This record gives sequence, structure tokens and C-alpha cells, in this order.
Amino acid sequence: MMNGIEISGKSTKQYIVVKIGSEQYGLDISYIDNIVRMQTITRVPKVQTYFKGIINLRGEVVPVMSIRLKMLLADDQFTDASRIIILKIEEQGTIGIIVDEVKEVVELAMDDIDRPAQKSKLDKNSFIFGVGKHGDELISLFDISAVVDEPDNA
Repeated sequence: MMNGIEISGKSTKQYIVVKIGSEQYGLDISYIDNIVRMQTITRVPKVQTYFKGIINLRGEVVPVMSIRLKMLLADDQFTDASRIIILKIEEQGTIGIIVDEVKEVVELAMDDIDRPAQKSKLDKNSFIFGVGKHGDELISLFDISAVVDEPDNA
């Protein structure tokens, strides 16, 4: 079993719940390297509009992207709650994504996750692999590879 924990015969995974706008999203905790406060982002010319630039994280240069812009939502409005989540992904290396707020860590059993019926490459749901039910809340679960992958026409 990958990244999972067995609880009474049920496979579970931990997700960090973040807010983007008024919606809650879950990020598989196994991809998360760090969560940092907003800091100065250095712009990089001639990159996709959703790439905000780069940050220096303890001597490592990390590209930072706006998940809002990638999902074709309104641009980020930075607040004291805004965070950059540093993801470590084998193929892409390290990348930061900006979220409006980090809420909590939840554990979801595979039984608590519903898969979406269909995927369209153009809608924001193409970044979602499922919807988790946690208590009476619904959490859209990010497909990390779809979030960080470059579109084919880029």
C-alpha cells in the first residue's frame, strides 16, 4: 500500500486542507515538503501567466505558481493567511503553489472519496481526482501531477 495507513482494515491517506476562494481543497500530504509564509516572489520573464516567479528558500531557488490562475480563477489577493506550499515531485523537482489559507490535516479512508464522473481538460475539475467527505464537509482532492504539469499547448 502506498502512502496509506491501515486503520481497522481500511486504507486511509492524510490530506492538508487548504482554502482557495471559498472552496476547500485537499493536497496529499506525501507530496508536501514545507509550508511557508508569503514572501517576495521574483518575477521571471516569458513564463506562463500562472507562474508568479521564484523564491529563495534556504538557498534553493523554487518556482512558485498561482493555483488560482492555473484554474482560471481570479488572481491571488495576499493576506496574512496566504501561504506557499512547497511540493516535492519526482519528475518536476520542487515547486511552490500559492493558497489562500492552510486549514488542517484530515485523514480520509478510500471509502470516503468519490471519483468525478468525467474530466474535461478545460475546466478546473480536471485538477481534481476525487471529492472527499470529512464529517459534513466536502473537500475537492487535487491531482498533484495535473496541477503541476504543463499543458500540451504551452
